[in-house]
Order: sequence, then structure tokens, then C-alpha cells
Amino acid sequence: MRLEKRAVNLLAEAYGAQSDAERDSIRAVYAYEKGLTAQNGRKTRASRTWQMIKRYGILPAVERAVNREAETLGYARLLEAGWQDYAFEAVVARYPDWISPEALQRSRTRLEEGHHAALLGTRTS
Repeated sequence: MRLEKRAVNLLAEAYGAQSDAERDSIRAVYAYEKGLTAQNGRKTRASRTWQMIKRYGILPAVERAVNREAETLGYARLLEAGWQDYAFEAVVARYPDWISPEALQRSRTRLEEGHHAALLGTRTS
């Protein structure tokens, strides 16, 4: 897992993000792709996420993703893999100044619920 995280970090650094929040957001996408690839047994891209990033920009795409009522598939996959620090919700919690209060609260709630579920060995959704 250490090598996988190193690969994710290197890919994110090479992307060319303009801020720490953008770099961590891109890192989250690459981490999600690692999980998809492991699950599917072949390289799998987060196509819809990349489309959103291309259409709206990195941080607006993250805000759109975390501001949904239901948690994203990416969040669930990262939580199950023990990579919750790479989730968009964790990025939002680390860099709260650029996001709406509603999206920030949704992210914090989701992280708190996920943390408790991880400690108990259960999922909340």
C-alpha cells in the first residue's frame, strides 16, 4: 500500500495543480482510480470525475461532488480501503476556506460518520 500511495502522490504532483487544495483533490481522484483498478483487475479511470474537473475546474468539481446528499462511490471506496484521508471530504476539511458552508458541513458530517463506522467495522450507508 505504501508504494501505491507514493504513486498517487507522484501522479498528483505531476498534474500541475495551482494550490495545495487542488493537488490534494487530484490526489483523491488518482487514489480512487487505484481502488477501481484493484477492484476491476484492470486499469480503470474515474471518467465522470475527470469530465467534471474539465468542465468546472478542480475545486468546483470537488464541491459539486461533496455537496450531494448521498455519499459518492469514490468516498465509499476510499473509506473501505482505509484511504479516507484521500477523499474529497477530507480535502474539504483540510482546506475549508474555498468551499461553501453547506458543502463543508456535509463533508465534516460524512467524515465523522465514516470515522465511527470504520472504528466499529461497519458502514453507515
